[in-house]
Amino acid sequence: MTPAGHRRLILTRHAKSAWDDPSLGDHARPLNLRGRRAALELGEWLLSRGYEPDEVLCSDAERTRETWQRLAAAPLEVTPRVRYLPALYHAGPLAMLDILRHASGDCVMMIGHNPGIAELAAMLPARPPLDPGFRRYPTGATLVADFLAGDWAGIGPGAASVLDFFVPGGRG
Repeated sequence: MTPAGHRRLILTRHAKSAWDDPSLGDHARPLNLRGRRAALELGEWLLSRGYEPDEVLCSDAERTRETWQRLAAAPLEVTPRVRYLPALYHAGPLAMLDILRHASGDCVMMIGHNPGIAELAAMLPARPPLDPGFRRYPTGATLVADFLAGDWAGIGPGAASVLDFFVPGGRG
């Protein structure tokens, strides 16, 4: 649950995708077996910590959609509003921040791609996590951060307080 007067962001890079079918374009690549397992682990971790989004902003690429669908297989108590957004496919950090500023949920999960997701994660916290995996933001990496804000419109760089950082499978 997000404290009153706060906004919580769960910023996730998609889980590991498959490269074994050369006929698929980048946008259509699904998760591989490791990625499917990692997405489920991520959902269980979010649930165990009580980090449940009420809104999900997700790239419309197959691997991000599947990351959400697999992590949502954990029995979440909240059924979030999910939006698959073409604008998040390989978006840069400023475009992602602009999309986030139009969010309506109290706890928003954004699922995207590197390098944009890592760059956004690096610019938002006042103090980044000490975890060595944070700079690389490997597949499945997830930052949970709070903003002292009544809405998303006024958030900006350096304004977030880090609550948690997690990489499924301990591959930080």
